Amino acid sequence: MIGIVDETTAGREQSAWHLEIFEERLSLREVIRRRVFQEVAEHNARRSGPFRGLVQPSETERALNGPGRYEHRPVDPQRQYERAVEAFGRNGFIVLVDDRQVDDLDTQVDLRTGSEITFLRLVPLVGG
Repeated sequence: MIGIVDETTAGREQSAWHLEIFEERLSLREVIRRRVFQEVAEHNARRSGPFRGLVQPSETERALNGPGRYEHRPVDPQRQYERAVEAFGRNGFIVLVDDRQVDDLDTQVDLRTGSEITFLRLVPLVGG
């Protein structure tokens, strides 16, 4: 069982949750894929509430839906995974595995029971 923590530079976004990973070594790319596919599966099974995942809808999608408007729609896990990989590539978030930054998607990370993976979303500075 691996702990997943989402943070921004302002602090934790939500409480930690767990991801079942049985391998001792995986590429960061595969860790991200498993995380995204699990959160999409949970969202699609819940059938209510907005999607809260590693990557969120684009500004255009939010504008089309309007503020406060929400209709549950199934989320495509492959599309969300591709968006997560793109976000990582443009420094939308960094990943820490047991407090060690991993900066390449193909890096093999060592995982053990109790490992914690932190996804730190980087928020652009206003005016900078």
